[in-house]
This record gives sequence, C-alpha cells and structure tokens, in this order.
Amino acid sequence: MRGWLAVRLRGWSAKTVIAAALLAVLLVAAVPVALLAGVVMALLGHAVGGLALFGASVLAAVTAVLVAGRSGVRYLRTLADRRDYRIVQLGRGEYRYDD
Repeated sequence: MRGWLAVRLRGWSAKTVIAAALLAVLLVAAVPVALLAGVVMALLGHAVGGLALFGASVLAAVTAVLVAGRSGVRYLRTLADRRDYRIVQLGRGEYRYDD
C-alpha cells in the first residue's frame, strides 16, 4: 500500500496539494453541520440514519485530512530534495528568544 501511495502522489503539483488541503478544510468544517443534521434526523425518528450521516462525515473529513497532510509533506520533501533550496537545522544554542 505504501509503495502504491508513493507512486500515486509523486506527480502531484502544488495546485493539487492546495486543492486537497482546501477540500480537507471544507470537510472538517462540514462535520458540525452533519452532526446537527444527524441530531435532527434522530429526533424525527431516523436514529440510525442520523448516526450514519455523522459517522460518514467524520470518516470523510479524517480521510481528507490524512491525504492532504501526506501529500503536503511529500511535496515539501520533494522541494527540499532539490538543490535550489537550503534547509538547515538549527542547533540548541542558535535559537534567540526575545522577552
């Protein structure tokens, strides 16, 4: 599964990564709306349908967040692998805190 995902996500452009992130944000924002709709359905007598609606919205939001996160990290790693960018990890003594 990991190899398949790596091959699938390798060719993603920055626009696709941004679109995946926006979709994840929209799906996470829709979870409270789905909860409200599920409560209304449960009050009207469709308890199983309300729970299914809420569960499906949570599952879709979690899946979108995972895909957007993995693709974003993979995209950043491909940018870091290019020789154009210099990424340096700071040591403990190199941090400056202004109080």
